[in-house]
Amino acid sequence: MGARANELKARVKAKKKAMEAELAQLEVDARAEKNTRVEELKTQLKELETTLEKGWDDLNERAAKKLNEWLS
Repeated sequence: MGARANELKARVKAKKKAMEAELAQLEVDARAEKNTRVEELKTQLKELETTLEKGWDDLNERAAKKLNEWLS
């Protein structure tokens, strides 16, 4: 894996961890307005999983572009 792919992987992992932490916090929160954000986070994490279904070693340009869009 090249340097650019390693950097992208590190950025994706960091954002994923932040989203998972936010999701965990929202799930223990009793407020009703959290439901929308919980669903948004679950959708984004599922999109990430789908994009990376072939793994990091088989990352093509299209997948890399989707990941960079996901990060922004």
